[in-house]
Amino acid sequence: MKRHQQVWWGRCIAAVTVLTVAGCTPGGTSADPQNGRTSGPGAGASSSQTGDSKPSRKDGTLPGVPSVAKARSELARLKVAPHGPMTGYNRASFPHWAEQGDNCDTRETVLERTGTKVRQDKQCRAVSGKWVSAYDDKKFTAASGLDIDHIVPLANAWRSGARSWNTAKRKAFANDLTHPQLLAVSASSNRSKGDQGPDEWQPPSKRYWCTYGRAWTSIKSTYELSITKAEKKMLTTMLNTCTS
Repeated sequence: MKRHQQVWWGRCIAAVTVLTVAGCTPGGTSADPQNGRTSGPGAGASSSQTGDSKPSRKDGTLPGVPSVAKARSELARLKVAPHGPMTGYNRASFPHWAEQGDNCDTRETVLERTGTKVRQDKQCRAVSGKWVSAYDDKKFTAASGLDIDHIVPLANAWRSGARSWNTAKRKAFANDLTHPQLLAVSASSNRSKGDQGPDEWQPPSKRYWCTYGRAWTSIKSTYELSITKAEKKMLTTMLNTCTS
């Protein structure tokens, strides 16, 4: 049992001695996109913020992926505009990976939630486990073959509105564990994608287009980022691959 689970169960058992506790379940922490702080599940996040569906294997364990209907509604409301300039962009303007407690940072947290039978050492490094890269269906048993992808790349966010944010909000965006923004995928697919939008790069596994389109649309909507005409067209195509 992991240390944070042991601590939690200890607290739960102690609470039972003084009152009846109902519905105790272990919880994690998540980044608040407004201030970059961490909060418990549900704290300060309504269902409209976190999406309609729970993480599932077909979603690559992305949290907060919205329903198809909600994604279509969000897409229709997004501001359509040409990309802004890259002037002033620096990847360091989006601090990552942030500390998430128990010696874990954002990268290790995403590796743990994306994989199965993941075992971590005392420094929270994934020393064993199994992962399937949702982008290209490649399988891994070593975390070294994986990158953590920002569904909406940092440079894309910069060109579509993030250049006006403060550092705290950029840090929250780069470490967002609540919304469908971070996913462990094969290093080769992540580097092939780079900072390209869905009109320029699509997951090689077309089975993932539905989830990818929903996730991308959700992030753009949550952070009020703009999209280009070509981006909107391809997102519509991706959502049209959804079967329900």
